[in-house]
Amino acid sequence: MAINREKIIEDMSKIQVVGDKNGIIDGFGVFVNQLPSDFWIGFSEKLVGSVDNEIIDATEALLVNAAQECGYHTGYGIITCEEWKAVVQPMVENVEDVLHGAFAILTAWGWANSEIVELIPGEKLVVRAHDYYEADVVMKGKSSMFKAYMVKGICAAFMALAYSGEYSVKGEKVNDFTCKQTKGIECGDAYGEFIVLKA
Repeated sequence: MAINREKIIEDMSKIQVVGDKNGIIDGFGVFVNQLPSDFWIGFSEKLVGSVDNEIIDATEALLVNAAQECGYHTGYGIITCEEWKAVVQPMVENVEDVLHGAFAILTAWGWANSEIVELIPGEKLVVRAHDYYEADVVMKGKSSMFKAYMVKGICAAFMALAYSGEYSVKGEKVNDFTCKQTKGIECGDAYGEFIVLKA
């Protein structure tokens, strides 16, 4: 692997992104909000907590799908932006390097301190995250359910970007992979673990 994870994290964490008066950042080919993580944690908690038990799984699937759509389009914006071209692209030799670089950026920008621990190209991805915003200090070890909807969606989306062919602005390939969370900081584990497989 030609990717220097530490250098990517160091260089990309220096980039200053500032939102407009509404907290919207026009970057990476998409609009990204700059709302605090507590807002999103509260939103998902309220949404999941307000539905009947019979539809909790469906509600959580919708949260993951939203993250997957966002991860697919934002991920594409990231791997085609000028910052990527300057910092990461010179290290890239293959598709697997793109994936490793994308997870280094996920770490650099504070979404999840995440790293690939297993990769079977086009088939399986295992990611470990030692921190992610859904494992907020308020939730650490207090949940009986896995809550890392954002990380699950992003992991699956990054695999689709890597192995599902050319990027589609309509997102036809966004659900080519699914992700299952097997460990969670929010449930008292030392890290979150996410396994992505072909759908």
